[in-house]
Amino acid sequence: MLKVLYLLNHAGKAGTERYVQTLVEKLNNDKIKAYFAYNESGLLVDRMKELGVDTYRIVMRNPFDLKAVFELTKLCKKLDIDLIHTQFLRENYIALLSRILNPKVKVVYTNHFIMPNNAILRMTNRMLNPLRSWVIAVCNKGKDMMISNGIDGNKIKVIFNGVDINYWSEKVKSTLREEFNIGEDEFVLLCASRFAHDKGHKFLIDSIAQLKKLTDRKFKCVLANDGPLLEDCKKQVKELGLEKDVIFTGFRKDIKNLIYGCDLYINSSEHEALSFAIIEVLACGIPVIATDMAGNGDIINDETKCGILVEYNSPMGLAQAINRIMADRELQEELGKNALKAVKEKFNLDKVAAETYNLYMESCSKVIQKN
Repeated sequence: MLKVLYLLNHAGKAGTERYVQTLVEKLNNDKIKAYFAYNESGLLVDRMKELGVDTYRIVMRNPFDLKAVFELTKLCKKLDIDLIHTQFLRENYIALLSRILNPKVKVVYTNHFIMPNNAILRMTNRMLNPLRSWVIAVCNKGKDMMISNGIDGNKIKVIFNGVDINYWSEKVKSTLREEFNIGEDEFVLLCASRFAHDKGHKFLIDSIAQLKKLTDRKFKCVLANDGPLLEDCKKQVKELGLEKDVIFTGFRKDIKNLIYGCDLYINSSEHEALSFAIIEVLACGIPVIATDMAGNGDIINDETKCGILVEYNSPMGLAQAINRIMADRELQEELGKNALKAVKEKFNLDKVAAETYNLYMESCSKVIQKN
């Protein structure tokens, strides 16, 4: 059985953390023996402990932290680790450099962002290519960007993110409308992104103001989660006179409950690789409107027909797309039906786990399996 160390600088509560957690849930004690190491503590540390995964802290100050390289090397030798799976550039560089001291260990890196690197990082990426085993891109545009960033395209494999269909497709009786006194005749929009600049909340709130001009139908826009721009968004809602139309829930752990209480999910992000939130919503049979950015087009397209793509930072364009679905019950139902079908066929967690494990095995093809 392979020993895999999942290495993550910040063990918080976002999509990357869900990615690591779901892989561990699917593979640990069956295909692999999982371990977890982190720098900055967060919710994922608690979840790993609940799963019975041994956790360790390694201080990682920067991508070239030599002390961290030595600490990681020491830990991997102590635990007899076969492979390190990293998620961000900082820990990926540290893991790759540790191979110089411990060449037995292999490194698989999942890139969750689609962002260009500067000239120095592009050069460094090319220098470190010989130390890489595999790099996972979660969308096609992510692969293209990594190649332009200097990573060897022959070592990149596209594996779409996936979710547990059985969990998300099992309907629950939502308490959302009751909790926030939303009428049964009101159309409910939901966005559960963290309040950060790249998530596009300002653009979304502007579109709600435009939507009020397009329709007389009653609706509520529910914004769930927290983040550094939460108070700014609340101020914007007040300035636009949308206090009765927009609901802020704060951080919630019952996302499934919120999803089943909505009619339509909105993703307004400027930067996305392949959004877990979108796939989770689709697995619940709820249609999605998303910005036509990065990996969103791998999810919503003419093949899947599970939602609508809109131009980023076009409030009227988003408002018109929302209004189109609000006014057409048959379209809403058709998109919802196609949503679950798309997840079953393309974004299934079992498929993701199997393909990722195959990369582990290919990377460690010379490792003797341990009982």
